[in-house]
Amino acid sequence: MAEMIHLSSAVRQNLLSLQGTADMMSKTQNRLATGLKVNSALDNPGSFFTASSLNNRASDLTGLLDDMGQSIQTLKAADEGIQSITKLVEAAKGKANQALQSSSTADRRKFAGEYNELLSQVETLAKDAGYSGKNLLAGTGNDLSVVFNEDGTSKLGVSAVDYTDTTSALGLSDLTIGTSGTVATTETALMAGKEGTTDKLEIKIGGVLKGTLDYGSDASASDIVAGINAIDGVTATSDGTNVSITSENGQVSIDDTVTTSSDLGTIASTDFTAGSFDADTGISSSLTSLSSALSTLRSQASTFGTNLTVVENRQNFTKKLINTLEEGAGKLTLADSNKEGANLLALQTRQQLSSTSLSFASQADQNVLRLF
Repeated sequence: MAEMIHLSSAVRQNLLSLQGTADMMSKTQNRLATGLKVNSALDNPGSFFTASSLNNRASDLTGLLDDMGQSIQTLKAADEGIQSITKLVEAAKGKANQALQSSSTADRRKFAGEYNELLSQVETLAKDAGYSGKNLLAGTGNDLSVVFNEDGTSKLGVSAVDYTDTTSALGLSDLTIGTSGTVATTETALMAGKEGTTDKLEIKIGGVLKGTLDYGSDASASDIVAGINAIDGVTATSDGTNVSITSENGQVSIDDTVTTSSDLGTIASTDFTAGSFDADTGISSSLTSLSSALSTLRSQASTFGTNLTVVENRQNFTKKLINTLEEGAGKLTLADSNKEGANLLALQTRQQLSSTSLSFASQADQNVLRLF
């Protein structure tokens, strides 16, 4: 059995004091090193677990904060897209107004072509308005759901619209540009039907007589071509051999008035197509559709703007809430470095004093040796 070493009461008391001081210094040094006064549940169970819960929630919200940031970018991309689409539709409305102010069918058809190009650009722009695989202007499969809290009970749903097809979403269909009616013949064929001095050449557009030429006179083929060309709404050209007669206003036909074996016979075009902007009524209809489309776009832009405001506000709120949670956890667990530094200095002084006291106690025990 090992023998026990007996220490005097004074030595033992000073030794215990040194051990206690060393233990407190170790804890104080740990707090200074980690910056925490509660490092584990052993330090303070209540504070430790409460702080862990707060920090966990803050961590969950931080993950959601990233998703909110991406949702904001998706909404911004859609908003920028819809603003640009609105400008294109306004430009298309400008083309329709230009067509209404023009009396030239050729110009109106040119404006109709430019109108169609603007609608094509609307559809292309809508397809390009996506962000990170999500496009709120591309319809089905692109709805956005933004989650605001850690259990998913607070969220915002944003419905996508489909502007990749202007017909279905905005009621704006491509216009028919229109094709002029054209008759092709030759000068020889044109003059071969002339019969007598009373024969005349009739030019009709859409079945309506528009002009009559003195076909039976001594007029040459070039004179006849020039006479046809002078009729309003008809254009005739000849290269000396072939003759082309065109009308933008309907199917064009020519025939002579005297019917004989050498009768010219009716020559009529079959390729005329009326353009959407040829008549004022068609232009007015397009302007009505454009005004309705602009109203739809502005309403949708307002909806996206409201959604964007909601998500941005929730993002700011979440940032502040995370800061509050982390600050609360810190108040439970963070150490006061100034206080702990002062504690360490005091403990070092205490340790020195305890060491000195222990030395004095040991010297008292050694005095008995002087008796020998």
